[in-house]
Amino acid sequence: MNTPFDEEPHRRSGLLSGLRASFLTGIVVIAPVWLTIWLIWSVVGWIDSAVLPLIPQQFQPAEYVGINLRGVGVIIFLIFTVIVGWIAKGILGRSLIHFAESLVDRMPVVRSVYSGIKQISETVFAQTERSFEKACLIQYPRRGIWAIGFVSTTARGEVSQRAETGGELLSVFVPTTPNPTSGFLLFFPAEDVILLDMSIEDAAKLVISAGLVYPNEKDPTQPPE
Repeated sequence: MNTPFDEEPHRRSGLLSGLRASFLTGIVVIAPVWLTIWLIWSVVGWIDSAVLPLIPQQFQPAEYVGINLRGVGVIIFLIFTVIVGWIAKGILGRSLIHFAESLVDRMPVVRSVYSGIKQISETVFAQTERSFEKACLIQYPRRGIWAIGFVSTTARGEVSQRAETGGELLSVFVPTTPNPTSGFLLFFPAEDVILLDMSIEDAAKLVISAGLVYPNEKDPTQPPE
């Protein structure tokens, strides 16, 4: 039997549930914005702390405005990088780079470090034709278990020649969760690779979120059907 006094706990419970739902919704809205601002602010500060100490004291921005302006180091770094890139494209710049690399090749330890950093830089800042082509589904690590992958290129050279397959062989990168920058490079026959309509970005979100965020073409704020 219900009494009029039983309505008050129900109201409090409903109020607390509504407050909790609003709080969680606010966290979902605020967290990405705050983390993005914090990350950009931290990166700008890190670049400033690395660049500004290299500038002579009389040319420091603080000498003219009286305060340390965040982001000045980033602007100086961008201008300097553009100038270096412009010089490196010319004949004189290529000659200087070739001469400097020939000197580095004579230093055993420095040569190894420089070579490794150069390969990483060339890989990270590669041209767009080296980017992933399509997201795909593959059966990995065994048949019956499906995984998201990214088709990079068609296998060529010795890999394609020695593989025991009669058709086209695709290079597929299978990322790990929640860090998609690490993973496995696998080679699959083209007939075993199912290409997906979702974009590379949507597939990456699916991997990073551990399957919690699915692409939805109708309304991104609504769960997929």
